Amino acid sequence: MAFEFSILAAFGAMACWGIGDFLIQRGTRRVGDIETLAFIGILGAIGLLPVVLPELPLLFSPANFGLLIVLGVVTFVAAIFDFEALREGKLCVIEVILEIELPVTAILAFIFFGETLTMVQLAIVLLIFLGIILMAIDPFSHRKARKVIEKGVVLAILAAVGMAAVNFLTAAGSKQVSPIMAIWVPWLVIGIMSIVVIWRGEGLRKFRVNAAKFKWLIIAMAIFDTAAWLFYATAVLKNEIAITTAITESYPAIGLFLGVWFNKEKIFKHQYLGAALALVASVLLAFFV
Repeated sequence: MAFEFSILAAFGAMACWGIGDFLIQRGTRRVGDIETLAFIGILGAIGLLPVVLPELPLLFSPANFGLLIVLGVVTFVAAIFDFEALREGKLCVIEVILEIELPVTAILAFIFFGETLTMVQLAIVLLIFLGIILMAIDPFSHRKARKVIEKGVVLAILAAVGMAAVNFLTAAGSKQVSPIMAIWVPWLVIGIMSIVVIWRGEGLRKFRVNAAKFKWLIIAMAIFDTAAWLFYATAVLKNEIAITTAITESYPAIGLFLGVWFNKEKIFKHQYLGAALALVASVLLAFFV
């Protein structure tokens, strides 16, 4: 039953991430990266506080506290790359590039948790990479070399590597402390760090104005992103990171649909092929781990 619940939680994370990234892209284009991160961190931390209160004594352990603080800082840095990639690039392209986090997460799981990949799994991972390459290349090769790569791709690659580290640390925090604390502490750290950056930069006046102006977008964005990470932390508590991450990597299917349907994004035939290849391979991997 625990295994079945973990699988359901992984699919819940997949669904919430697909919708959440679509909303985050809109949020970053309206209020900026740091502001979006601040809203998610603050609202997520406040929303989870009633559930977290009984588990606060767990933070009295230096090992627990240190791990979760590190997780919060790494999440903050990775999220900046992630949000900036979503702001600059096409949702349908960036979502697939972010799948690089799957093999990197698998490598970290192998090194630290002893999880391994079979030859079949490695072959499927290579198919994912092929799909990513197809999605990343701009077909107009007559442009300057720096224009060959789609906007936001480099940032998305950095974000994917960073998010792989977040996946690993979230799993470690979920197992060592608890799933809810592995989300709440990083959200609190993110909220505080973001507010400090905003305050030292342009001040909080614009932040308050945007909070009122885009309140429904901000609330929806925070709910879906927080729910996604809660599902993920719950899934990796009883399940292997590779299995969980493989399932959640199907979330770009939702992002692709939303990006093309609502944003009217245009992608080329080879990019459709790359998206299909990466998504199908990601789903296949879930059956072989």
